[in-house]
Amino acid sequence: MISADEARHIIDAISALGQVETVTVDQALDRICAADIPARITHPPFRASAMDGYAVRLEDVRHAGAKLKVIGESRAGEAAGQLLDPEAAIRIFTGGVVPEGADHVIIQENVERKGGTITTCADQAVSANIRRAGIDFCEGDILKRGGARLNAIDVGLLAAANIADVRVFRRPVIAYFDNGDELVELGSKLQHGQIIGSNRFALDGMIREWGGEPVYLGKAGDTLEKVVAKFEAGLDADIVMSVGGASVGDHDHVRTAFERMNGQFLFQKIAMKPGKPTWFGALGETHVLGLPGNPASALVCATLFLQPLINRLGGSSDDRPASLQARLASPLKANGQRENYMRGTYEVSDSGIVTVSPADNQDSSLLSRLSTANCLIRCPPDMAAQDEGAIVDCIRLT
Repeated sequence: MISADEARHIIDAISALGQVETVTVDQALDRICAADIPARITHPPFRASAMDGYAVRLEDVRHAGAKLKVIGESRAGEAAGQLLDPEAAIRIFTGGVVPEGADHVIIQENVERKGGTITTCADQAVSANIRRAGIDFCEGDILKRGGARLNAIDVGLLAAANIADVRVFRRPVIAYFDNGDELVELGSKLQHGQIIGSNRFALDGMIREWGGEPVYLGKAGDTLEKVVAKFEAGLDADIVMSVGGASVGDHDHVRTAFERMNGQFLFQKIAMKPGKPTWFGALGETHVLGLPGNPASALVCATLFLQPLINRLGGSSDDRPASLQARLASPLKANGQRENYMRGTYEVSDSGIVTVSPADNQDSSLLSRLSTANCLIRCPPDMAAQDEGAIVDCIRLT
């Protein structure tokens, strides 16, 4: 049995990244860049007006009362196409091309127009209201670095840079299956001794949120042959994951099936709670993760070990779940020999102080407490009792 830190180090040692694919920019949301992305154009590619008004020469309008002849119009998508003469103005609209010869846009509120002539109503001290070409970015500028995850604004940025397709890491495929004859499908009428198989619905969402592609292989059932068949069905995936059936009961066949297939264990148990039966190994080139079946155990261990594995295989430079430090809102009892990840809720005060409260019941079968939690309070092995106000490490769940 190894520590949780040792288990994480083993997962961190996996250096093989996933495959790279090209996607269109409208499919690039939440994908991981496989390489630096340079701009293909300069943006904006021309001097553009930031306001509705008139393009002028500043020297012609420094003082109120200046009169200028309007000789043309420039609007977004249709430039005036002419040189600005002295003591002349070109009507211009936001986004329009600033004509050659102009170095200032006087806003329309600061002029009076009669026919083809404008008269300025206020002094103009400095050039203003012109966006220079390339003020946003220039051709060749690196817009996103390799390993960065693309958000919605990033996608818009790439489109503005005329980038139609992007090289990204393929989403790791996680094929997983449940174990246990007591599990029945959602919507079933429960017989005595049966429960709804709910883990898959949470795991599907978590895997997608972390950048993976979930493939649910169904329930194995409590026979060795059925478990072997599920492992075999998932061998084309990047990760095969079993949920439940990893303990030492007469009907827990996962480890035996894995060994029968010549799987290689990298660790078999972790000195932590919840999640002691969690294990990790390989079937050839396929990574295999075994999670406990109790809901809180399965989902906590997925956060701690599956998430960084997906990130690593998917090319993300941010491997670990986000962490924070918080002050205890109530005392904590001393911890035992196994590291404990307690479900908790943290809050941030108006003054920026972060406090955290553990859930009232830490039973590993409870989904309700995990649903209301937004963090895991990390209690190291043999931690002494902690008073209210003590600083503890937490892992964010949301």
